[in-house]
Amino acid sequence: MTRHWTPLAVVYLVAAIAGLVGTWTYNAIAIAERNDFIGDLVSSGPAVSSITTDLLVVAVAGSILIVAESRRLGMRFAWAYIVGSALTAFAFTFPLWLSMRERRLASMREAASDVDV
Repeated sequence: MTRHWTPLAVVYLVAAIAGLVGTWTYNAIAIAERNDFIGDLVSSGPAVSSITTDLLVVAVAGSILIVAESRRLGMRFAWAYIVGSALTAFAFTFPLWLSMRERRLASMREAASDVDV
């Protein structure tokens, strides 16, 4: 039995780590500077509002995918990725979920090939 860390799962995991480090670097700067984080997202002009709206829509669609696909594949704790995105960043939790999804798919493929043998 393998550990199911496929190359694609590793790529997603690296993306998750980059998302966590990248977003929290800027979050730490905003906190240190005592910026109004939420206020800046919605009132810093049309470009920032556009990006905020863009990311919010992607996060909602991604959250729906996380729930639906997790149910289909029998992955538990889908809600933890969504809650975690509010505490960290969707740029972290979504690729992390993709990595865990890839591991689940690899596990299912291995189990299916063991039955066929």
